[in-house]
Amino acid sequence: MADAVDDIDRRILAELSQDGRLSMRTLAERLHISRANAYARVERLRSANVIRGFRADVDPVAAGLGTSAYVTVNLNQAEWRDVADQLRALPGVVHIALVGGEFDVIMLVRAPDNAALGRLVLDEIQGMPGVVNTRTLLVFEEAEPPTFKP
Repeated sequence: MADAVDDIDRRILAELSQDGRLSMRTLAERLHISRANAYARVERLRSANVIRGFRADVDPVAAGLGTSAYVTVNLNQAEWRDVADQLRALPGVVHIALVGGEFDVIMLVRAPDNAALGRLVLDEIQGMPGVVNTRTLLVFEEAEPPTFKP
């Protein structure tokens, strides 16, 4: 599908990444296409999993998750899939990535406070079979994430 994404599709993606609740009418008007064309293109992008879903943009601090950290994990690489399943099940895990370099996994986690973060890392993650060690990098401040740009 990536080959079939044209300029109008990229503009649709940019508009919807700014406001996922944008009406088809407004989307069509902004792109100077018909509403039928907008509906058809969005549905095609959804069917092809280019658009994977629509989500609320939640402020973690306002939701009671005032402590954020990136946690790096070294693991027995043969156990990656099992460890990944266990990590996904943990509360507060926002993102998990298998990476190359000095560690195997990097993940973004959010917790109510430092004590909860400590329990998550020291008790839950470090106690998992296959995890060799972890390193925790506290986040002091976050910049707004970039939006999709065509």
